[in-house]
Parts: sequence; structure tokens; C-alpha cells
Amino acid sequence: MSKKRITYSIELKTRLVLEILKGEKTLNEIASANNITPKNLQNWKKMFLENAEMAMEPSRIIKEYKNEINSKEEEIELLQKTVGKIMVEKEWLMGKLRSLGLFDKKALIEPELEELSISKQCELLELNRSTFYYKPKLNIKKDNILEQINKIYEEVPIYGSCKVHQQLLEDGYEVSLNSVFKYRQELGLKAILAVKPINTTIPAKEHKKYPYKLRDIEINRANQVWSTDITYIKIKGGFVYLASVIDWHSKAVLSHRISNTMDTELVMDVLNEALLLYGKPEIFNTDQGSQYTSYVHTQKLIDEGIIISMDGKGRATDNIAIERFWRSAKCERIYLNEYNSIKELKNDVKDYIKFYNHKRFHQTLNYKKPIEVYYDSLKFNDKNYDNLNENVA
Repeated sequence: MSKKRITYSIELKTRLVLEILKGEKTLNEIASANNITPKNLQNWKKMFLENAEMAMEPSRIIKEYKNEINSKEEEIELLQKTVGKIMVEKEWLMGKLRSLGLFDKKALIEPELEELSISKQCELLELNRSTFYYKPKLNIKKDNILEQINKIYEEVPIYGSCKVHQQLLEDGYEVSLNSVFKYRQELGLKAILAVKPINTTIPAKEHKKYPYKLRDIEINRANQVWSTDITYIKIKGGFVYLASVIDWHSKAVLSHRISNTMDTELVMDVLNEALLLYGKPEIFNTDQGSQYTSYVHTQKLIDEGIIISMDGKGRATDNIAIERFWRSAKCERIYLNEYNSIKELKNDVKDYIKFYNHKRFHQTLNYKKPIEVYYDSLKFNDKNYDNLNENVA
């Protein structure tokens, strides 16, 4: 028998998309909390943004339904009192009941809910009320093992169940391999580096690729060459993505963004901010990832009269300026800290980039600071720098 397809309500999709755009939780955290695949969340976000323009023209939709609404007003008024209580129960049941087990059904009971009593909630969930009030005995041994599994994951996230089991035995815990596997499933833990690392360069065959323009070019002034890239950062609950734009001559970071999804919106945000604050470069270099070869990204550069340059396939060294910045940021700050939320990471990265641009000495710049070299170059080359924002990230 084929598996019944789950249908999600519009209200649920909208709420989760808004939670993604809020940017306070990772995609994995939101997906895990709502028992939904990250792929579904990405598709809903894409659909939401593609149709966002409809919200800017509500009068057209109102006009289409105005006559129908007027004809139903009297009927709705008569039925509101009768339907009100039924709708409360129906909406609550549809949002909560998803063929759950006993433990999950108990977790859905809301004792403080005024509209529905505990007895009524138990009835709607087909849960015996005495079962709800039953308090199971604490399994202290299991709780200790779960805590230790979490600790091992934080220290060595590449371990799978077999190696975690071996570590537990070495630490003095008596537990079977099957139990370790089950406990890791309960905690939602998976080895993150036991397979191929996360690849932030995912090409799209249908997109046009551009040649690499920086070979044998002398880069001797600010805004001559900019480049951009995406890297991933692990925080509590999953991964997020950091995109930045850097000026090759001065090594100054001109803009950055952190997002829980790696899509065109991320790269366009960081590009548009750099163009707004610092004018435009002569050449803009990227890798061959689908975000950078997309029509919206390449067309923006073409419209601005900027020459497009792309790394050769598999040649990260072609974008060496920003690769060195990733290494500095991670070794000097990111790898030295643990981040419990996206907000914590954003604040720390913002602080580091401010330090990197304004206070950090660079040996390759004769121990000058990047932002100092950037503006000195503009002055030397008679560029209009007066209106540029001097508060880099």
C-alpha cells in the first residue's frame, strides 16, 4: 500500500516561512521542530518570495470577491455563533492530530487553554484522561547516557553510532549498540563529517559560465576587482551560511550576510549592499555555483557594466583573496567560540569584520589596515569617496 501523502495547511506554510525569514533558527531546527523536511521549507520560502508581489496589490483581489462577500454577510452572521465553537475544536484538532503515539499525544495537551478543557482535549485526541495524568518513573540511567551522547557529539561530531558506543564504553557506561542508535535518533543527531563535506558550490548545467579574468592581471587599486563566496558555519542545531564581498587590492570586506538557506536571495543581498555602499568594481569574481550563475545575479552585474569573472572548475585558489579571509575569520574567531543561536553568530561575525577592517594589521599590506588602504587608494586615484560609508560592517 502506498504511503498517504501529507497535506500541509496554508497557515502552517506561512508561519514557517516567516520563521525562516526571521533568521533566528537554522533550517534544520525549524524542520525538526515541525516534522517537515528542509527541502519542503526551502520550496515554500521560494514560492512565498516569488508571489510576494501579490501582497502589494490587494485591491484587485478584494474587488473580485466583494460581491460574493456581500451576499454571504447575512448568512455568516446567523451561523457565527453556532459554528464558532465547532471551528475552534476543528482548527485545534487539525493542527495537532497527526496520527501520533501516546507520548506525543500527551505532549499536545494544553492545560492552560481556556477554549477547550483537558477532558475535551483528551477526547479529541482519543486519549484516556487517566493516561494524561500518569507520571512515569524517571530513568536516571538513560538520562545520563543521553547527556553523555550529546557531549560526545559536541566534541566529536564526525562519530557515528558505532564510535559513540565505543566511546561510551570507554567512559564507563553500560549500554548496547542498538540503544545508542535509538538514543541518537531520539536526539536527532547524525554524523556531519563522516560523509562528503557540505559543498557550497553547486553548479547548474543550464546556466551560462563565464571565463576567469584575473590571470596575469596586476591588481593595484581599490574597486578594480571584487570577489564573493559562501562558506558554512556550524552552530548549535545545524549549519548557517556566510556570504561576503571583498576588495582584492585592500582586502577590505565590503559587505556580508548570514542566512539559514543558501540561495539567490543571500548572494543578491550581499551584492546589492556592497554596490550601494561602495560604488562598483571593474571586475567581479565568483565561483561557478548556481547562485552566482543565475540570471538575476549575472544580469545585475551586466546592467551595472561590470565584467564577470568566474573561477575555473575545482580551482578555489582562483578566488584566493576571500579564501584567505575565510581562513582568518575561522581561525582567529569562529573556531574559538561556540554559538547557541544565529543571533549570537551574527553579532560576533559583525564584531570580527569591524576588527578585521579597521584594526587588524596585514603583513601583505605593509602592516596597514584594509579600510585604510581602501580609502587611500581611492584618494590616490582621484575617486569620489566622500559619499561612501566608512563604517564597514
